[in-house]
Amino acid sequence: MGITDDASRLGVLQVDGTAYAVTRARRGDVAALVALLADDELGREREGGDLEPYLRAYARIDRSPDNLLLAVRSPEGDVVATAHLTMLPGLSRGATLRLQVEAVRVASSVRHLGLGTAMLEWITGYARSHGAGLVQLSTDRSRPDARRLYERLGYVASHDGMKLHLT
Repeated sequence: MGITDDASRLGVLQVDGTAYAVTRARRGDVAALVALLADDELGREREGGDLEPYLRAYARIDRSPDNLLLAVRSPEGDVVATAHLTMLPGLSRGATLRLQVEAVRVASSVRHLGLGTAMLEWITGYARSHGAGLVQLSTDRSRPDARRLYERLGYVASHDGMKLHLT
């Protein structure tokens, strides 16, 4: 099955004359998604190995109506980018629905072509079309290129993120 007739297709990103399909990730994409997560200095240290935990996490994400795991595909059907989107209902900010964006990755082979920008613009449209009033994400301080991209797209570093590792 080609990407043009894939039932999981959510949209198309046109980047420098190339069409990339935005799709809902499938179970068979998990190895490629993990490879994207491991395709940088931070990821090499914390990702990989046994796929079983990733497959369990994928199943949980895929079952949740508030989660969408994206797999952006090249014209050949290869997964070249990903992001994990979660709708967060809440009471604060006048009960604003938020879209949390996590695990944004673009394959090193296609970085700096504009695919990350196109994907984040698509994500903003997705958030609006689903009623979100706020898109939020976090980025590791050791990723200055990602931070510059987010700031160029209008994201503001308005809060300090904190984590408590339990394992």
